[in-house]
Amino acid sequence: MLKQLEGSRAVAEAVALCRPEVVCAYPITPQTHIVEAVGEMVREGTLSPCEFINVESEFSALSVAIGASAAGARTYTATASQGLLFMAEAVFNASGMGFPIVMTVANRAIGAPINIWNDQGDSMAMRDSGWLQIYATSNQEAVDLHIIAFRLAEEISLPVMVCMDGFVLTHAYERVDIPEQAEVDAYLPPFEPRQILDPAEPVTMGAMVGPEAFTEVRYLAHIKQMQALELLPKLAREFEARFGRDSGCLIQRYRTEDAKTIVVALGSVVGTLQEVIDTLRNEGHAVGVLAIRAFRPFPLAEVHDALMHAERVVVVERAFAIGQGGIVADSIRKALQGRPAPIYTVVAGLGGRPITQASLNAMLHQAMDDALPSVTFLDLQTDVVERALERERSHRRSGPVAEGVLKDLGVKAMQYV
Repeated sequence: MLKQLEGSRAVAEAVALCRPEVVCAYPITPQTHIVEAVGEMVREGTLSPCEFINVESEFSALSVAIGASAAGARTYTATASQGLLFMAEAVFNASGMGFPIVMTVANRAIGAPINIWNDQGDSMAMRDSGWLQIYATSNQEAVDLHIIAFRLAEEISLPVMVCMDGFVLTHAYERVDIPEQAEVDAYLPPFEPRQILDPAEPVTMGAMVGPEAFTEVRYLAHIKQMQALELLPKLAREFEARFGRDSGCLIQRYRTEDAKTIVVALGSVVGTLQEVIDTLRNEGHAVGVLAIRAFRPFPLAEVHDALMHAERVVVVERAFAIGQGGIVADSIRKALQGRPAPIYTVVAGLGGRPITQASLNAMLHQAMDDALPSVTFLDLQTDVVERALERERSHRRSGPVAEGVLKDLGVKAMQYV
């Protein structure tokens, strides 16, 4: 059914269609509207049987989810930013014990300094936690990927993060197609856990494992991730056959077949890039976009095939490894190992800074001229940076960096509670 909905509400309705039996979450901007909507459905009885458990923190939310999943319940939660970092210990526990929890990450910058706007630093910080990570480029994809995520998680008994850009998607109103309950039921069968706490067959979960077995246990976790590389495309094809939409493949190509320059990105910026690419195509430039949907596990073979004929690759990243550079770009380099094509890293949109078509257009012209630095910070205000560095060179007590930059810009520091 076509509806004009806020992204958060659309995701909440998709989650409800998956018939979760336990939902536990702690509100944090910009995730709050999702769990509020799910909670309303539980209270009103439109999502039943389902227990919505109020908790005192994000760590508690995922801890409760682990317990619920261990008891055999289909389990869902959601978080963002500092909330995801707060539950970090439980994030590793959930994947290490193989519980098929689905969690929405409404991507938001992590501090300090505190910032409530969008980038992907939060989920990227947890990229090696053992969770499967899939990224939505639109609210329609966010709806579809949640349905696929429950099926994927339960098939191989691993938790899944469905990542969607905070505010850019969560608070945007778009027309989305919300499936009927019968359609989702036909695609997503009742939950049959691979492991469950059963008084009749007592078992320890999360036991101490010493050097004699720890390597093998971790290797098996790696094998499960590799299994997802094969399973996700199969589930995506089944989803497309049933619902008529391609939303779950490992990657998504856009005008890449004959492209000499290909831009790689995750999340909502893909839509902006597609419009820029259309403009450049009209000007006669052979450019294309490759969207990465599955970041963990990373689809090395598929990315290699999509990029192998490109003369240059530009990776637009909404997070970066401080002291290192591009996060996604490192995986792209691994996929293209041995290929001479230059790979440029462009860090953009940190802390919610707009990524405009004009800036992307100018950047891509530089790239096509092979005049782009290996690592570029899009729209970086270099004069502001220089003033901050000069302060540190001139004064031992140069003060806090963030507040100094705001003062240079004439902006009063905000207090956020």
